[in-house]
Amino acid sequence: NVPFMLIGQGSNILFKQDYPGLVIELNIKGREVVTSTEAYADVRAMCGENWHELVRYSLGLNLYGLENLSLIPGTVGAAPVQNIGAYGVEVKEALLELQALEIATGKYHIFSNADCKFSYRNSIFKQELRDQYIICSVTFRLSRDAKINLGYPSLKAAFRGTSAAEISPMMVSDVVCNIRSSKLPDPSILGNAGSFFWNPRITIQQFAWLKEKYPAIAAYPENDHVKIAAAWLIEQAGWKGYREGDVGVHQDHALVLVNHGSASGTELVTLSEKIQASVWQKFGIQLHPEVRIV
Repeated sequence: NVPFMLIGQGSNILFKQDYPGLVIELNIKGREVVTSTEAYADVRAMCGENWHELVRYSLGLNLYGLENLSLIPGTVGAAPVQNIGAYGVEVKEALLELQALEIATGKYHIFSNADCKFSYRNSIFKQELRDQYIICSVTFRLSRDAKINLGYPSLKAAFRGTSAAEISPMMVSDVVCNIRSSKLPDPSILGNAGSFFWNPRITIQQFAWLKEKYPAIAAYPENDHVKIAAAWLIEQAGWKGYREGDVGVHQDHALVLVNHGSASGTELVTLSEKIQASVWQKFGIQLHPEVRIV
């Protein structure tokens, strides 16, 4: 009858208070190639495997598809819950299936990619099946053919002047690591919960109005909507580098809220609410936390 909470490495969680129960770290390890063909291989990893180490492991086997997701903090089991994404790629693009334990019955279930109902930073495990399953292992279908994805502006800029024939997936991974390291603080040195807000999606009509008023707005077309860079909105609202006591906004990346020392989770949430109100007042856009607040 003790309440419990399951975590991977806790990199996307902000505690406002001590959790009134048991926090369980899923630390089950193991990874292997379970299927292999001339075109692809299926790699299964247990939930407690470090995500970045899995990316580098797959690259070491000359298997491709995860390189743009390098250096994202966290574990394999947490990746599908959030449908993690970075530099133009989401985990749903490589995920074949996952095995999960139903907490209420103790039975194992296999979820296909379609079963997971992936969307932007979202899945069925954050919606109707929230807190009902423990993801135990994830299987990824990875290509033996290197299909380089440089669609993201900063990646494209990093390889400007380099011929396509020279670019390897390992090079892409290395560049992604360098970019992330240059922009994002190391949580072991400066406390933070990574990117705090989702990039908001607005209508094409809303974007046209904003573009006329703010020609330099950072945005990316996405089907019948436009995704706006939350970091750009926050920076334009004057928050980049802001500090109040021990809470603040990172000086190099406006999307990252940081703890300079002894700030509480409640203080960080209060700062996030001030930022939300400021962006809403200036742009009419509502920011939503990506971080799980407990």
